[in-house]
Amino acid sequence: MIKRIIEISTAPAYISVKHLQLVLKREGDEMASIPIEDIGVLIVDHPGCTYSHAALNELLANNVAVIICGKNHHPNGLLLPLDANSLQSERFRVQVAAKEPAKKRLWKQLVQAKIKHQAWCLDQCECEGGDGLRFLAGKVKSGDVGNHEAQAAARYWKLLLGGDFRRNRDGLPPNGMLNYGYTVLRAAVARALCSGGLHPSFGLHHHNRYNAYPLADDVMEPFRPLIDREVFDFWRKGETSVAPELKQSLLGILSQDVFLAGEKRPLMNALHFLSANLLRALAGDDPCLIIPTPD
Repeated sequence: MIKRIIEISTAPAYISVKHLQLVLKREGDEMASIPIEDIGVLIVDHPGCTYSHAALNELLANNVAVIICGKNHHPNGLLLPLDANSLQSERFRVQVAAKEPAKKRLWKQLVQAKIKHQAWCLDQCECEGGDGLRFLAGKVKSGDVGNHEAQAAARYWKLLLGGDFRRNRDGLPPNGMLNYGYTVLRAAVARALCSGGLHPSFGLHHHNRYNAYPLADDVMEPFRPLIDREVFDFWRKGETSVAPELKQSLLGILSQDVFLAGEKRPLMNALHFLSANLLRALAGDDPCLIIPTPD
């Protein structure tokens, strides 16, 4: 079953739980009641929202990723469960024991997939340069020692959004639109990793001491172009803000079909498959990642 993505943004709400249902109330009146087991991601984007302790506990117990947005409507925080898998401690040990050469090989595969998906995005947006990126993807070596990811990014953003665009979290539009989409994607990836018994703090490549989820940042890299593709369409139409229509479109990406081992399945489900595949690779049982690809 595809888990639901719930966003609260149009009005304040009191968020509580009753009989395993997430209950949303406004001024004492019940607005909605949603089975918690059906929820994958909860996005709270209204400063007037309040929570019961029991609601947060039940959400985390059911492996729901909770995103809290700030006054600028940009995500400020992400809550994830610490105990999402019965074999979690065993799988943490597998992560800690993973050898550096294995992690470098896995990072190479993720970078290659990201660059190929960037080429796909350029093709979809009728921009030139896709073949050049595909050629660059073939040159990536273990650990991406040649930093081909950065080389590809420099070409990609120039071709997609023009030479004046600079990808910067605090930069000019459409950076804010990209930020929102990436945060939703990051939450879905982190949730899939936790569900599979992996800890998002043990990264393959990302290792910023202030980053709590480096593994999620590693694994989400190939899927960023799915966000870019959607943002491009809105940007081309003159949109510059994270409007409700854009939010709805970006949230829908998690339900979008991707190809995995010759079959179509929703991205959110495919991420769980990739999480299990990554665990086997870290344990040395399967050196190759099967990374979902766009249609």
